[in-house]
Amino acid sequence: MSAITTIHSPLRGRGTAGNPRNRFAKRHVEREAVEGLCPDPAPTTEFFQDRTKGVLSHNDSPDVPFDTGLNPYRGCEHGCVYCYARPTHEYLGFSSGLDFESRIMVKEDAPRLLRKELSSPRWKPRVIAMSGVTDPYQPAEKRLRITRQCLEVMAEFRNPVAIITKSRLVTRDIDVLGELARHNAAVVCVSVTSLDPELARTLEPRASAPTGRLAAIEELAAAGIPVGVMMAPIIPGLTEHEIPSVISEAARAGAKFANYTILRLPYSVGQMFEEWLATHRPDAREKVMNRLREMRDGKLTDPRFGARMRGEGVHAENIHKLFGLACKRAGLVQRDTSLSVEAFRRASGDGQLSLFEEELA
Repeated sequence: MSAITTIHSPLRGRGTAGNPRNRFAKRHVEREAVEGLCPDPAPTTEFFQDRTKGVLSHNDSPDVPFDTGLNPYRGCEHGCVYCYARPTHEYLGFSSGLDFESRIMVKEDAPRLLRKELSSPRWKPRVIAMSGVTDPYQPAEKRLRITRQCLEVMAEFRNPVAIITKSRLVTRDIDVLGELARHNAAVVCVSVTSLDPELARTLEPRASAPTGRLAAIEELAAAGIPVGVMMAPIIPGLTEHEIPSVISEAARAGAKFANYTILRLPYSVGQMFEEWLATHRPDAREKVMNRLREMRDGKLTDPRFGARMRGEGVHAENIHKLFGLACKRAGLVQRDTSLSVEAFRRASGDGQLSLFEEELA
């Protein structure tokens, strides 16, 4: 068991209370608590303009069912302590800790850049995932509406989209998602890690409560939008016993498919998660960390395709079997809905259809 050198006091509404060293930085400042002085308060979220010139990212991973993603934000205020995307903030000169959940990069120009991409003759219609890294419905979206605007662009083109979120805010956009769904061009995956509200509150402090996520599944299903549940991640020794109940409740709410990943902890995320265990679940700390290492050949993450999402070994296989059995009993398939590009139509740069395509629409 590795030692934890620093234990930070929990900050209300934040997944972590520290800022681990940026692995690319030559210098790092670590603030220490001074006896008799009040600890630093939780930082206020700051937003920065991301002036990216392109809005779509591409991957060739066989572990994910899409090769194109759109992330309206970099960093995520949900603050999920285990998030594998935290180290991406280090490329921006920030820390993967508090910085990741309190210093958010905003792609205000994303809708215009997306329209430019889809208008190009070089664009081959395909599923766009929102998002491959951070949640497109994190709290700021309620005010900024960048995800909403991007969906409106995709509805103009009828380009298929797959949403992955932990937020009930997705139901705000049922009208646009419903329009896409009528052309078999929209699917939503709602991530439910645990049904325990206290556990969810500390693991994912600014994401919707489990009841809110189940309500989102119900509302989306009632609107005719294909919706499924993602148990992502399953935390061995902490949440795996909830697999049957999560699947059962999601199916009752209207989910039609299910999938999962097993927790992986790249770079500094391992340190943060172990600190979280020591603070919130000390009795489970050794069990959880040992099981993770058993699944990852003694490590906390495994970058190899085919192994990084599911792990290996007896315990990983037991989780796989339990998940499959739970889906079978609930009548869920272990895949998402196949989307179609057949309804795609090309619009001009000003958002208007060509006269020819307008006649066919």
